[in-house]
Amino acid sequence: MNPIQKIREELKGSIISALEKSRTENLIAFDAMPDFVIEVPRDEGHGDFATNVAMLMARQCRMAPRKIAEIISSQIDYNQIPQLKKMEIAGAGFINFFLKPDWLVVLPGIVAEQGPRWGSSPSQNQKVQVEFVSANPTGNLHMGNARGGAIGDTLANILAYAGYEVEREFYINDAGNQIDIFAQSLEARYLQLMGAKIEFPENGYAGQDVVDTVKNIIRDYKDSLLGMTAEERQELVVNYALKEKIQYIRNTLSGFGITYDVWFNEKILHQTGKVDEIIKNLTDKGYIYEEEGAWWFKSTLFGDEKDEVVIRANGLPTYFASDIAYHLNKFERGFDRVINVWGADHHGHVGRMKGAIQALGYDANRLEILLMQLVRLYRGGVIVRMSKRTGTTVSLDELIEEVGKDAARFFFVMRSPDSQMDFDLDLAKEKSQENPVYYVQYAHARIQSIFRQAKAAGVLVKGVGEVDFSILGTEEMQILRKIADFPDEIATSARMLAPHRIAHYVLELAGLFHSFYNHQRVLNDNKALQDARLALMGTTQTTIRNALNILGISAPEQM
Repeated sequence: MNPIQKIREELKGSIISALEKSRTENLIAFDAMPDFVIEVPRDEGHGDFATNVAMLMARQCRMAPRKIAEIISSQIDYNQIPQLKKMEIAGAGFINFFLKPDWLVVLPGIVAEQGPRWGSSPSQNQKVQVEFVSANPTGNLHMGNARGGAIGDTLANILAYAGYEVEREFYINDAGNQIDIFAQSLEARYLQLMGAKIEFPENGYAGQDVVDTVKNIIRDYKDSLLGMTAEERQELVVNYALKEKIQYIRNTLSGFGITYDVWFNEKILHQTGKVDEIIKNLTDKGYIYEEEGAWWFKSTLFGDEKDEVVIRANGLPTYFASDIAYHLNKFERGFDRVINVWGADHHGHVGRMKGAIQALGYDANRLEILLMQLVRLYRGGVIVRMSKRTGTTVSLDELIEEVGKDAARFFFVMRSPDSQMDFDLDLAKEKSQENPVYYVQYAHARIQSIFRQAKAAGVLVKGVGEVDFSILGTEEMQILRKIADFPDEIATSARMLAPHRIAHYVLELAGLFHSFYNHQRVLNDNKALQDARLALMGTTQTTIRNALNILGISAPEQM
């Protein structure tokens, strides 16, 4: 058990005992124990922990919160919490707890024992699927895909670290209208490159990547497609292109540090009749009706502004129809929670998708949608809209090539997904402490440099069990206090689906280390202090490395 959790449980037990004792002595009267929290105050001046229990009890106790807080405080037995130094009542009735400085000295031993698992939680006995990126296989991966990839993969890492059984999935949109248009675009380019004078489809895919794919088709098939029917030709070129594009997506995302457990093909839902089944299922339940030749899902029953078409008047299912079938498939596979990372442009799709899940008899809260805002690239203070290489939008490949995987991932995950993001290409390449990912990695490398210096000087680095940590000063204790928060930060990030919290956390820990490093010397003439500081450095390095691993970023030993 980590020290934060242990202290929390001790404080909670003491508060419950104090309340029961106060009721027995008729100091206060209440029927039910409130679901109060023990939290870490943002302001260090408010103690190490604080509770809101007095405010929650005010109504049923018919008493002012501060008075309740005074009664609780007077009944708490300090012997139950050996590390408790004092209590203070603040504001409307918060109880602030101040601990003795040495409560953190057990932490290095815990970190050393857990190593790469430091910060993790026991199994939650929940199976969670995280689906992210799922880009249409009709073009290159762009900045939205890049941000979704970093957010989704980091979130999956956090959930796994927090004790969930996690499965990453990519949904391949290889069916429907966009694939038909893609096939027509490929065929048109093939015929044009073979000398035919034909018009390119008005709504076709006109990118250079389509031309490049068609050139590969011509290399492999030459003019043999000319003798085919249009239907045969389109089927061949689109299957060729999809195979090429999906392999490109796999390779690019792998270079971005992302590996999926499952690649799910949309066309399987159509081939196996699952889309037709879902329409019949919802029709039988009374959630689908016909109007003007089309079939509509009653999404307004679930708070949507208007009902949504699932079968067009031409008899073809919409993307929404296959998406309902896909999400039913997810729950039928036994996931307790299903998490999707979508672009903000899918905002209108959230309510109707949750409504469909509810209509199918599942708890809509088991489907969680994380929406992310747009990314704007900057170079030299100017927005970058086009790739120098292709003349189209900048691709993920080009971004990785320019700034590297680590910087790209850190920058994308550093901001809350629901905030628009400005990505400064110049800053991402800087080897300075102004660059946040460099700043964190440099902390890890600096600590390794200290250990190299110690080895060169013949200093024996003692195990944490041989070190007296009570000798450490205020700056060192601030670092330990931050390290103690790590398991809680992971658990909170998992609960809130907030991967940016881990980036902020490791930045703050790196900042505390750099400040300490600039003011103090780890290797010094005081042997006991040197031993304690070296052990602290090992504890700090492990925590930084674990946080970077969660973010999918390397932890270099020298820079």
